[in-house]
Amino acid sequence: MTTYVWDYLPEYENERDDIIDAVDTVFRSGRLILGPSVEGFESEFAAYHGLAHCTGVDNGTNAVKLGLQALGVGPGDEVITVSNTAAPTVVAIDGTGAVPVFVDIREQDFLMDTDQVAAAITPRTKALLPVHLYGQCVDMAPLERLAEQHGLKILEDCAQSHGARHHGRTAGTIGDAAAFSFYPTKVLGAYGDAGAVVTDDAGVDAALRRLRYYGMAETYYVVQTPGHNSRLDEVQAEILRRKLRRLDAYAGGRRTVARRYEEGLGDLCAPGGFQLPATAEGNEHVYYVYVVRHPRRDEIIERLKGYGISLNISYPWPVHTMSGFEHLGHAKGSLPVTERLAGEIFSLPMYPSLSEDVQDKVISALREVLTEGIRS
Repeated sequence: MTTYVWDYLPEYENERDDIIDAVDTVFRSGRLILGPSVEGFESEFAAYHGLAHCTGVDNGTNAVKLGLQALGVGPGDEVITVSNTAAPTVVAIDGTGAVPVFVDIREQDFLMDTDQVAAAITPRTKALLPVHLYGQCVDMAPLERLAEQHGLKILEDCAQSHGARHHGRTAGTIGDAAAFSFYPTKVLGAYGDAGAVVTDDAGVDAALRRLRYYGMAETYYVVQTPGHNSRLDEVQAEILRRKLRRLDAYAGGRRTVARRYEEGLGDLCAPGGFQLPATAEGNEHVYYVYVVRHPRRDEIIERLKGYGISLNISYPWPVHTMSGFEHLGHAKGSLPVTERLAGEIFSLPMYPSLSEDVQDKVISALREVLTEGIRS
């Protein structure tokens, strides 16, 4: 039996009655589009973050895109972000007509190198888009200072950081707005596509509600500004309402898995060799994925297949190297840390219902490969 980096079936078996009841609740409600489940989830997700507003949308990509548009980002503007991210972050920027501008990442934690942001700001820069990657937050204080100095907006990409905290502040509560994905693999995952944007700004929230609904506000037939059809589905919203109550427990379960990896593999870490993920100062990590690194990553992954273990890479191709973004003009070597790490990082299985037996299988196999088969 193959072990994968993620499996929702054990969690589903534990929560099946609640999930089925959620679906039945929606079907019996008489409201299938923007009904009580969406309204309830929006209210509860905003409250979880201590914010005034949440707008549910159809997926995380559109959460970023609509979030940027609601903040005034449009054609010709520049948005500073990173290339070590899921491609949808950059696809969303491109979808607004804005230009993504990349800065490199930090060697130790793979997060945006905020020391490089000031030099990337131009008169066309409109927004900063930090990606809280793999389950922990970017250092936000420098970005807040730069935003204030240059009159910029901050949209946090929180697709991988539900429930994470940065110096006591919950991810998504630091910038002007924050975009979330609830893709099934996420810390708070739906049973299909879903997303949301949170903010304390009533004007931004009003713009988001128009943008997700064709550009309409009070009257169905009147488009105020051309928008999209990007509504959060009632069924997914009701499932998310139920799962939101367990979000902190999910994060706690992931931390438990992370501790067992540290206990089982920590002694194998060495400079220039195998390395476990590092938590940045002030962060409370939620381990959306458990990303390790080794300069002979591909050989390790191939060897582990012989043990029935199939691993993932987040992400093997930096966005600026993809053919779809050649027009941005980033030459090879322009983001050296990003490019080097793309050849070394890989993810171990990580989800709260991961059993100790399965995790022990991964630890044992990886130890054997690292100590016997991957000697320098």
